[in-house]
This record gives sequence, C-alpha cells and structure tokens, in this order.
Amino acid sequence: MSEVRPGGRPSRAASERLGDLILDAATELLLRHGFGATSIDAVARRVRISKRTFYHRFPNKEALFAAVVHRIIKRLRPTAGTALIAGVDLQAVLERLATLILRAALSPQAIALHRLIVGESARFPELAGVMAREGASEEAVTLIAGALESEVTAGRIKLDDTGFAARLFLQMVIAIPQRRAMGLGAPMSRREVAEWPPKVTALFLNGCRTR
Repeated sequence: MSEVRPGGRPSRAASERLGDLILDAATELLLRHGFGATSIDAVARRVRISKRTFYHRFPNKEALFAAVVHRIIKRLRPTAGTALIAGVDLQAVLERLATLILRAALSPQAIALHRLIVGESARFPELAGVMAREGASEEAVTLIAGALESEVTAGRIKLDDTGFAARLFLQMVIAIPQRRAMGLGAPMSRREVAEWPPKVTALFLNGCRTR
C-alpha cells in the first residue's frame, strides 16, 4: 500500500515515522553536542528533510528539545501494568519505588540529559523550564507523598508535610548516585546500586516513625 495519499499528502504512518526520525536525530545530536551546538539545520540535514518540513512539526528548537525530553522520560517509565505502589508495608513500597526511580535516573540517556541541563542551563535557562514541565519528578513526588499520607493517617509515621518529605526522599535516592555516575566521584558498583534503595529507605523511615 502506498504511504502517500491522493494530493501528495503522506499517510499518518509515514508522518509518524518521519517524526520519530527527527527525534532520533535530535536526541543523538543534542546529547552528544549540547543544546547550543545543535542547530535546526544540522537536524534537518541528518534526516534529509527541508527546514520547512521541520518547522511543520516543531516551531523552534525549544519545542524540539521538549519533545526529545518527553520521549526520553516516557521510555524510562516502567512498562504499562507495573505495580508502582506494591508491598506489604511502607518500607517495601518505598524500596520498590526507589529501585525503579534509581534505575531510570542512572540510565545512559538520563545521565546524558542531566549533564546537558547542568552544562547549559546558565546560557539557556529555558532548558530548566522544559525539564520542569516534561520531567517525571513531580509525578514521583505525588506518588511518594500519597504513600506517606496513608501512613500518617494510620498513625504509623509522623510528618507535618508529606510533600516536603517526598521531595527529600527523592533527592536521597537520586542525588549521590547520579553525581557519581557523571564523574563527580567513583561510579557506584552494581552491588552498591542494588543496596542503595533499602539503605536510603531505612534511613528515611527512621526519621519519620513515631516514637
């Protein structure tokens, strides 16, 4: 079956494939060379399309970057049907969430994306805004805060601000392993990475439990 409709319009499948090719090229160029050094011309040349075709899909480079971030985050999410809040108690729930979050944060694309943001946010402050809109941290905070709120209600832990506590837990899970993966210290071994979620969870809960 032809992928071009009468009148020269590409089929939906062909249009989606072209969009994926643009994002593939943009992801490679952005993560390798950075936001400032990656031009729309370079992306268009890589895909062998005209700039007019590019602009038909993305109005500017910031929109392209947002689409790249959105796709990276989407691919790092657990597969559909994965039980995120699963476990017999809060410790098991938080350990599972921490394991999933850390695995995503230490993936090669996540590290490359974080390095790009850190390296270029001073020159391009809009990148931080893109990450805030497209990133998954707020979703994770909401999920963790919900689990904590249930335990507060049941009287098993004591917290005045579950949202604040959830943000701290998220930083405890990600910050040091990610920094070390970026070269700020020796990268963690596979064993250290495996032991990190239960250690962080135990330390966090020791500060939350009622006495």
